[in-house]
Amino acid sequence: MPEPAKHLIPTINVAKAVGWPEGQKPTAAPGADVRAFASGLDHPRWLYVLPNGDILVAESNAPAKAGKEGTIRAWMMKRMMKKAGAAVPSADRITLLRDADGDGVVDVRTVFLDELHSPFGMALVGDDFYVANTDGIVRFPYRQGTTRIEAEPEPVIDLPAGTINQHWTRNIFAAADGKKLYITVGSNSDHGENGLAMEKGRAAIWLLDLETGKHRIFASGLRNPNGLAVEPVTNTLWTTVNERDELGSDLVPDFLTSVRDGAFYGWPYSYFGDHVDTRVSPQRPDLVERAVVPDYALGPHTASLGLASSEKANLPDPFSQGMFIGQHGSWNREPRSGYKVIFVPFENGKPAGRPIDVLTGFLSEDGKALGRPVGVAVDARGALLVADDVGNIVWRVTRED
Repeated sequence: MPEPAKHLIPTINVAKAVGWPEGQKPTAAPGADVRAFASGLDHPRWLYVLPNGDILVAESNAPAKAGKEGTIRAWMMKRMMKKAGAAVPSADRITLLRDADGDGVVDVRTVFLDELHSPFGMALVGDDFYVANTDGIVRFPYRQGTTRIEAEPEPVIDLPAGTINQHWTRNIFAAADGKKLYITVGSNSDHGENGLAMEKGRAAIWLLDLETGKHRIFASGLRNPNGLAVEPVTNTLWTTVNERDELGSDLVPDFLTSVRDGAFYGWPYSYFGDHVDTRVSPQRPDLVERAVVPDYALGPHTASLGLASSEKANLPDPFSQGMFIGQHGSWNREPRSGYKVIFVPFENGKPAGRPIDVLTGFLSEDGKALGRPVGVAVDARGALLVADDVGNIVWRVTRED
């Protein structure tokens, strides 16, 4: 790890969001092809594949009035988010996409659910469909093949939110036994600067018992976990985590890691094991001592969000065994990082080798953001789907004909 950099004003290097020119698309890896599966969406963030092959996309953004008002930091963040294309109002809906004729392009599009509250993660457990709003999990009855749910939401559990709610996304993932949900809850600050009392229950992955409604912290010290996926060889849960800012362009690496029950991963007191963040007060050397070192660094400020196992993918080598990751891209690094979809190869249940580009070209030659990848998922026919919240497109990556 490099030494932390000290700046009076943090690096701000936002790629202006402009969207894709007509006829232009990302560049796919050799042996793969990419085309738009669905376009004209409203800030598509997250994807979920239903058993019948229907695709659900959460069209969502940060809740209104989230963040501190009236501060210089808030003013700067608002301007930065607007430039990056992230200041649009949240559509607060989930849209269903169906490729009825199997040609790789959506031909049925319906509003599956609306009037949600910054929805993100989704999970179907039996006949129950769960949605992770920013402030809680809700449940709906589901019948296979339905294109819209009219039922009222049933509250399941409240989640930390509030007026700041800095990391607002909440992902969910059903355990294999169908009795529990894993829930990601990001921190309420970069490094605890809003006070550690504001971080209760945050920077963690929760485990919710669906039968009893009880929950506990499964893993903690994770600044902003987002993607969740199971590695099929060991059946271990993995997550992507966005690490802290304002320590320079080369700190701190975002990461991919296996998630151990009861483990502490360092935030806010340290990063990547025992690298102490001296900005945090009070210090906790006892927690730093037991901080788990993440499995795999993904580069600083890449905003690695989406995560999907390649177990059911039908893509060319070398994409047969590993994890796909959507990197939303940096706003505070020189040079910029992320803005692509990568693949981390695995062997024997562990990362093995450097990341491989799957989709690139989201940045133009003059540094503008044509798109920004977020959620990734493998569809029923083994293609990789990528939600692009600047291009307002879901891309579909297949084997090259």
